[in-house]
Amino acid sequence: MGGIGFREILIIALIIIILFGAKKIPELMRGMGSGIKEFKDAVKEEDKKPSESKQNSDPTL
Repeated sequence: MGGIGFREILIIALIIIILFGAKKIPELMRGMGSGIKEFKDAVKEEDKKPSESKQNSDPTL
């Protein structure tokens, strides 16, 4: 009962094609991919900042 089946995925895909058109979908996916890549890069950069700040912090505190 739970979860999305093949029929639901097919219906969603058809609705997306009808709404955006077949030519617009690759452009949308490209934009989504670049957005995800930028997000991952930002997360990696934020992970590096705390370790750098620990090394540069004043040890007398």
